[in-house]
Amino acid sequence: PFGNDLADTGVISGTTAMVLGRVIDPPDNLVVQHLMDDGLACIVRRDHPDVGASLTRDLYESLKHVNVLPPGRIRAGVFQALGQQNLKREVAVSVTHFLSVPEMVAVTDYCATLPRMICRSLERDPRLNVVEAPVDLGTFPVEMAWHVRYRHDPAHRWLRGVVSNLAKDLVGVLPGRDIRPSRE
Repeated sequence: PFGNDLADTGVISGTTAMVLGRVIDPPDNLVVQHLMDDGLACIVRRDHPDVGASLTRDLYESLKHVNVLPPGRIRAGVFQALGQQNLKREVAVSVTHFLSVPEMVAVTDYCATLPRMICRSLERDPRLNVVEAPVDLGTFPVEMAWHVRYRHDPAHRWLRGVVSNLAKDLVGVLPGRDIRPSRE
């Protein structure tokens, strides 16, 4: 999620064309477009000694977890979803990017709670097992944001159209109860 750290991306000054993700409290000079909603699922290693086809609340809380903590100061997404369900987890290690998680989970008994679309792509990894979270963790928005100066720029409009259509295609290819198209 992007919040106070949006300035670090360059999108507020307009030096970066756009950001994709969850945009929290954007300043007035940004345009934010909702693309879709995504949910959360879990990954563990395929031969995990305790996890089979599903996770119970007690098992989830007893496992050690890999936490994805992107650079910045906002804690949202998984933190809020877990808090709303009063679901606890013991974080064994925090990483700054989703790409670190599969390698770590594949060689440990750790669990990771990730966006469902990322989990769907990880289903092809023979080392990993994707399982539902033990409780409904809801959904979160996936948005794109850009500086207002690009609002009428033809090339930028084209890029936004490509990203928007790609998001619609992803929703169609990856149907699931927690991936929903934009409400536009």
